[in-house]
Amino acid sequence: MISASLASALIDFVLPQLLAISLWHARLWYAIPLVVVVSLVYGATRHERIKEILDQSIRTAIGLVGFMSAIFIVIWLIGFWN
Repeated sequence: MISASLASALIDFVLPQLLAISLWHARLWYAIPLVVVVSLVYGATRHERIKEILDQSIRTAIGLVGFMSAIFIVIWLIGFWN
């Protein structure tokens, strides 16, 4: 059986962590429309046909996500180093 003080301490520690994780994931959803819009605009400035725009947009989206992932990994590793 868990004592009341241990349960209270556990709740005081776990709830802020869960809130921080949920807020981080909520902010992550803003990247999806940003990548889609930037990719479509970039593709539309390079081509005039819909097929070519969509092809360019897919390539640009993959490049953007790859670049953002690489930056994330670098920052994450620097965070472990400090």
